[in-house]
Amino acid sequence: MIRIGDTHVLCTATIEDRVPPFIKGSGLGWVTAEYGMLPRATNTRMRREASAGKQGGRTVEIQRLIGRSLRAGVDRVALGERQITVDCDVIQADGGTRCASITGGWVALKLAVNKLMKTGDVVSDPLTDPVAAVSCGIYAGQPVLDLDYPEDSEAGVDGNFIMLGSKQLIEVQMSAEGSVFSRDQMNALMDLAEKGVEELAAAQKAAVA
Repeated sequence: MIRIGDTHVLCTATIEDRVPPFIKGSGLGWVTAEYGMLPRATNTRMRREASAGKQGGRTVEIQRLIGRSLRAGVDRVALGERQITVDCDVIQADGGTRCASITGGWVALKLAVNKLMKTGDVVSDPLTDPVAAVSCGIYAGQPVLDLDYPEDSEAGVDGNFIMLGSKQLIEVQMSAEGSVFSRDQMNALMDLAEKGVEELAAAQKAAVA
């Protein structure tokens, strides 16, 4: 369970001795993710996607983001030809659920890999550096780290930053939400994101120590 303010996400990882058909026989492992929000994770009840018969576009986009972000921190050769699926279920949402899912998802992934190493199924650790994510934005004219829902909904600029613990970038999503932003403001948000990821990576390492 990862709790970042009032955003709470339950993350689990499942190991399977199979991989998708497109990499079968390659010797490479695979990490994928699924994401969902409980009906009362938000202030007003959301309809369960299962009752609609399909996932919404936002859900699909977020779980693809989680999967590719986590894969960026995996040595897929060292993982071997197996798949780990990370499930991220949002119990309570107050902004930043995708960032919390990536950060907590890495901890679940690391615990699964530790199990594989303990049994000898994996010889060398395929996760050498944490993967963490944090939101930043311009709110009331000021750079803000880890936007909550009220800040996120009113931010003039909103961004998600996904990095390795070493601060190498995996993905940056930034957009103007009502006001344009300067290169200096973008750099200020990047500095904030690096600070946040440094703190998150330290918490991740402590959680799996």
